[in-house]
Amino acid sequence: QVQLVESGGGSVQAGGSLRLSCAVSRATVSNYCMGWFRQAPGKEREGVATINSDGITNYANSVKDRFTISRDNAKNTLFLQMNNLDFEDTAMYLCAARENAVCGDRSRLLPAIAFDHWGQGTQVTVSA
Repeated sequence: QVQLVESGGGSVQAGGSLRLSCAVSRATVSNYCMGWFRQAPGKEREGVATINSDGITNYANSVKDRFTISRDNAKNTLFLQMNNLDFEDTAMYLCAARENAVCGDRSRLLPAIAFDHWGQGTQVTVSA
């Protein structure tokens, strides 16, 4: 069973930055479509960013030019660099892996249902 463990969340003021990590075990991060999702209280889980096995990335419009998804193949870890954070970014952030190297076309982010493995999440809270 693939295991995903997120870390790096916390509380930050608006305009600040955080870097989330997702340690992957029992799988090779570069062989999967990997994604970051977030879920705020009372809201649906929404896609933030994905990266496929070729390193092609895709982002939600709301985070484009502020967030960067990347991976370190040697450490088997997925990252999400978040800059210029806004109150609307407050949510639980979850790492996900799909049993497929491809993340679909770039016209839209894959929905949560397309992913097979999930971490427990790490909380990000942005204050004004």
